[in-house]
Amino acid sequence: MLRSLSGNAHQVITGVCIISPSQKVSFSEATKVFFGKIDDREIQHYISKYQPFDKAGAYGIQEWIGMIGIDRIEGSFYNVMGLPIRKIYRQLVDHFSDQG
Repeated sequence: MLRSLSGNAHQVITGVCIISPSQKVSFSEATKVFFGKIDDREIQHYISKYQPFDKAGAYGIQEWIGMIGIDRIEGSFYNVMGLPIRKIYRQLVDHFSDQG
């Protein structure tokens, strides 16, 4: 998986649904991640030190491989990390803040 990400871009898409007794809001967030070239030595180091076997996409953006391997992202860092926090916050404020 990490070899296929090396030198390529991919999208991380997260779907979210927030439900209260009176309403439901669902949305998605997409972030484009651009990996630079990472070699087999770097991949092996990451696998042995960080053991990313439980990670979607085989990496954690907040870990070493993200720091040395990712050239840039277009979109939310937190979406790649797990949840689009800012968008969730905005949805809560806009749709649920008056429900006390």
